Amino acid sequence: MRTTLTLDDDLAARLKDLAHRQGTTFKDAVNAAIRRGLTSPSPSGTRAGPARVHTFRSPFRAGGDPEKLGAF
Repeated sequence: MRTTLTLDDDLAARLKDLAHRQGTTFKDAVNAAIRRGLTSPSPSGTRAGPARVHTFRSPFRAGGDPEKLGAF
């Protein structure tokens, strides 16, 4: 299918560079980028599981010694 698409200058340059590095045409680089974008999960449509926090023992304690603030 043939269509007209207006690209930002920075995107066009990146796609041209990608096509050159991969040894493909500009058209193939654009199609591959669009396919990758359409098949990747959408950030707003998917939810990751709950965050897990791993705790560990440390010799450091909360708070600070105001007498030693300038020691570093």
